[in-house]
Order: sequence, then C-alpha cells, then structure tokens
Amino acid sequence: MKKTVRLSDIAERLQVSTVTVSNALAGQKGVSEELRARIKRTAAEMGYQTKGAMSSGGKKIFNVGVIIGEKYLGSYPSYYWKVYQELSLIAGSHSCVILFEVLRHEREAALEMPLFAVEQQIQGLIVIGEIGRAYLEFLDRQQDIPVVLVDFMMKGLRCPSVMADNYYGMYKMVNYLIDQGHREIAYVGTLLASNSITDRYFGYRKALLESGLEVNQDWVMDDRTMAGQIGNIRLPERMPTAFACNCDLTASEVINLLESRGYRIPEDVSIVGFDNYLYEGLCDVKITSYEVDIKEMVRCAVKIVVSLAEHGCAPSDIRVVSGRVVVKDSVKCLKESGGGGREKEE
Repeated sequence: MKKTVRLSDIAERLQVSTVTVSNALAGQKGVSEELRARIKRTAAEMGYQTKGAMSSGGKKIFNVGVIIGEKYLGSYPSYYWKVYQELSLIAGSHSCVILFEVLRHEREAALEMPLFAVEQQIQGLIVIGEIGRAYLEFLDRQQDIPVVLVDFMMKGLRCPSVMADNYYGMYKMVNYLIDQGHREIAYVGTLLASNSITDRYFGYRKALLESGLEVNQDWVMDDRTMAGQIGNIRLPERMPTAFACNCDLTASEVINLLESRGYRIPEDVSIVGFDNYLYEGLCDVKITSYEVDIKEMVRCAVKIVVSLAEHGCAPSDIRVVSGRVVVKDSVKCLKESGGGGREKEE
C-alpha cells in the first residue's frame, strides 16, 4: 500500500518547518514566492494530495464526524446539544458536511470507532464534551483521522482542544459575588469528575484567596457521581450566603433544593452558575451566569479540524475562548444589608 505523504515529509525533504509548508500550500502570507514554488513542486513530486471531495463550485468538501457521550444527552436538550447545533450551523460556511453520532457506553467501553467512521470516509472528528481517557487515547492512535476536542482537554494527548475559559470564568463569577458583598461562598461541583469542573474550582479559590477570604472545605460540595450523574446534593450545616455552581444545571438543582427547605432566592441565598444555558422549566429563577461564547468555540474547532484534514497541522494545540458575566435575578447585594452564614432550616 502506498504511503500517504504528509506535510511533515515535505518539510523534512526541504529542511523547513511543517507550518511553513502548510502556509505555502494554503496560499498564506509569510512565505517567499521562491520558497512557495519549491514547496509546491516538491509536494507534487512526492505525490502529496489534499483531502476532501470537490463541490460543483470547485471548493473542497470535508466530511467531519461529531460525537457526544451518551451521558450528556438525557430527557431534555443539554448544553452540549446546543454546542452541536451551533457547530452544525457554522460547518456549512467552512465546506464541511457533519455526520453525528451519540457515543454509546458499550461502544466506548469496547473501544469501537463511531459507525460513520467505519461505514463512511471522514476527514476529521470532533468530540464534544469530555469522555473516558481510554477511548480518547484510542482515538488519538488513529493516524488517518485528525481529532479535535471541544470544551475540554486531556493531558498527554496529541489532539488539539478548544475550550471555554473555565478558570477565569469562574474567577469572574466569584468576584462578582464578592463585589456584591458576599464573603461566605460555597463551590458546588465534584472535583475531578471533569477537567472543567476542576478548573472552575481553582478559579473559585483564586478569587477567594485574593480577597483574603476563607476556603472552607465544608463549602466545597459534590454535585454528581464520577460517572456524571447529577443529584444527591447535600447542603452544609452552616450555610454560606452564596453558592458558586459549576454549571447552570447544577445551579437549578441547588435552587430547587433550597426552595424545598424554605429558602428564597436571592432574598436568603444567592446563586451563580456557568454556561448561561438551561432548559426551560427546570428552574423558576433566572440564574446569573458566565456565558460561554459557543459560536466562537465551534468556529475555532471547525477551522482546526479542516486545517488538520487538509494540511496535517493546526495553528495551536489549545485554544481558550473567553465569555462574559450575564447578570440576572439570582444574586442579592449585601453591601448595605450586611449578612453572614445562616443555619440550615429543618
């Protein structure tokens, strides 16, 4: 079987960088015309071929697979379903055809490729939402299919990642609470259940430490199992004035739990979330949250997977996309009223 010629092979032949080869073949600036001509000539001599079919208008078309772990798709549309919808809308403008599949638990455990990768040729694969390390390592070993991770990263993999600014996003949310006069703030999220939850926790800690506030371990609360099942949240014996939740879904669970105990939001307890996405009907309070720029995140992911499919390289390994604080109705200002911890009501 004839060996596929990669950009790195051309770069080695000419003793230049892979990025230089990529820029030359893509018509990008920063490469002299003499060197560009040499690179194109060498690529043709070595039999280099760009991937992707051609449309009637002469544009290359790429088949890109998208998978989401089964645990993220419950009985109502999740945040990651919203990410997939935005990706589908943006893909067309980058000449991509999207093939979608839910990664079932049994296929993940058996280390089986997605069905569309078996039955139909794809030029790239996008994984939305964190899945098990063993399966990601399995995907990372597939030499002919570039993989891009969306909304998470994993240490030790070659796959590039595009993710929300989890660390500074939560840092901003907790600082917003502090600016409103809150000094006793809990964090709700099971540490190490996902990279994003853990990153957001450290943003929470940074905000508290910089303000000279106590990091109370009784106020670091689990919200899910390590498999990702949200529920069984337990309130602390001594109540804080505010809860910083790792996502809006968890924030809605905390609000419903507090209201069942007789607390009013935000009159008695304040809540902030993350993602600025919650399916209608799960909560009766509009939650102040950190809005992730989903459109920019998926736009970056599509550009990277196309660059990998066409040229064999991407501009960066990790791309962090910033968002913004969206103020709604779930936080009370304590600057004038004072306020401290509250005992749990039975």
